[in-house]
Amino acid sequence: MNSDTKTVSVNRDVKAELRRQADELRCEYARRGTLIVNVLSSPGSGKTSLLEATAKHWAGQQRMAVLVGDLATDRDAQRLAPFCPVEQLTTGGACHLEIPLVKQGLEKLGTTVFDFLFIENVGNLVCPASHDLAEHLRVCLLSVTEGDDKPGKYPKMFRTSQAMVISKTDLLQHVPFSPEAAIDDARQIQPEIKTLSVCSLTGTGIAEWCRFLEEQRNAMLAQAATAGETINV
Repeated sequence: MNSDTKTVSVNRDVKAELRRQADELRCEYARRGTLIVNVLSSPGSGKTSLLEATAKHWAGQQRMAVLVGDLATDRDAQRLAPFCPVEQLTTGGACHLEIPLVKQGLEKLGTTVFDFLFIENVGNLVCPASHDLAEHLRVCLLSVTEGDDKPGKYPKMFRTSQAMVISKTDLLQHVPFSPEAAIDDARQIQPEIKTLSVCSLTGTGIAEWCRFLEEQRNAMLAQAATAGETINV
């Protein structure tokens, strides 16, 4: 061993400050009346398509914005820009988003109050499950083209999610995917997980998905009111 090498013991959780920042943001946005939704999945599961369909469904009804996370390019942000305010979060190679980059995106969105703020995470079923982005709700998409065994193979992602959305259901007749098997697998890991099925291209299931989000926001507002917090809606 090199005699100049020193070992420094740090007796604290190095992620504690990031968790504190996430908690502060979560409370701040709850007071604003904004439900933050962290949307996760493997690449190509349909996150951007789902958010596009959501924005179209809510046009003129709900105020939403999106922070789009990607390793490179702003192509997904460009897709969503015609429908709602969007900010790009480019990781430059990192396989997940973290709270400092999210805070930069929030600053760029400014002081406009939204009913819903979506964080479209980097496509990955592993690393993003370990990072709190100040969300009130964590949603994992599972495309029928991926196979119905993913909840069992990537348990942390589904264990830490409150909802699972099965996407691209128009392809069910063409692929060996069992929604029942996927849901059973997910509920063995997370018994309380909410499950929905959608096809963003045809609009199937989008109304139910939006109602679910509206219910989640109403529950957040009710909880904040019970706690005696002033809510700016």
